Amino acid sequence: MRGRLGAILTELRSHAPFTLFGAVTGILAMFLFVKAPPETSHRLFQVFHPTHVVLSAIVTASLFRLYQRKTSFWVVLVVGYLGAIGTATLSDCVLPFFGETILGVAVPTHADEHGHEAGPGPAEEHDSAPGPRLHLGFIEDWYSVNPAALLGILIAWFWPRTKFPHAGHILISTWASSFHMLMNTHRELSPTLLLGAFVVLFIAVWLPCCFSDIIFPMFFVRAPHLHPEHHHHHHSQEEVQA
Repeated sequence: MRGRLGAILTELRSHAPFTLFGAVTGILAMFLFVKAPPETSHRLFQVFHPTHVVLSAIVTASLFRLYQRKTSFWVVLVVGYLGAIGTATLSDCVLPFFGETILGVAVPTHADEHGHEAGPGPAEEHDSAPGPRLHLGFIEDWYSVNPAALLGILIAWFWPRTKFPHAGHILISTWASSFHMLMNTHRELSPTLLLGAFVVLFIAVWLPCCFSDIIFPMFFVRAPHLHPEHHHHHHSQEEVQA
């Protein structure tokens, strides 16, 4: 029990610097695309969210497979899918949605309301609805998100020691969260709003990634021997081993 707790605390500390850097890049992405239409943010979300799902599936399924070697593909499939979809949905969709709600960015401005008095067109009707909108990728973009999870699981099954820069995982997750927020943003990016968005992005990436990388897979391992110094994520190096 003490070994598990130590590994979790080490993982949380190790993720923090990468997540801080990722949150900064997420704010920069919001600056660059704040004037873009919601459809552009949606399309970018449809790129980064499935990519995040692939990486989460690789990490979750690989860690489970390395510690639970004598297991069937179907068990790895279930653990990898639930871990990847659950984590990516929480990180990229649910937590940004709550952040949008708390920050009030999804409430249309007075100018926005007058701009839509004539009524939205068919393509705009869904995106221009007032109030925050939770976009669940594995349901609304099922044709790309669910195959992405399967791809990550297959990679983990055949190559469980696949290497990928951990910073890249963090950046992609942060950008997916950023563009979910931009899809619903109807406010100017004031300093207060940017600070709030930074906090939301940090939390949205930090906790779910740690949960996916170590806590969730360990729920299914019968007798894990976890030692923080031997964990498969070596954050002091350029690459991490999934």
